[in-house]
Amino acid sequence: MNTNDVLDIAMQAILVSAKLAAPLLVTSLVVGFAISLFQSITQIQEVTLSFVPKAVAVAIALVVCGHWMISELVGFTTTLWESVPHFLQGG
Repeated sequence: MNTNDVLDIAMQAILVSAKLAAPLLVTSLVVGFAISLFQSITQIQEVTLSFVPKAVAVAIALVVCGHWMISELVGFTTTLWESVPHFLQGG
């Protein structure tokens, strides 16, 4: 296992992490922006008004995207385990 293999695994892990985090982060961003806009229009400054809808939206996004997220993670892990003999050979 050489330096290029380690860097390749690290790059793939970062990409998979970004792909898995994207649906939840984008959902939280969109809902947070909408709630912030609503708060600025109505002059309501309640902390729970911004937290609870974001938590519910992220939970819904997790339910909707959960199967895809698990299949991506299982695919990455399977590929990594299948490449272990290649890494042990040093080639």
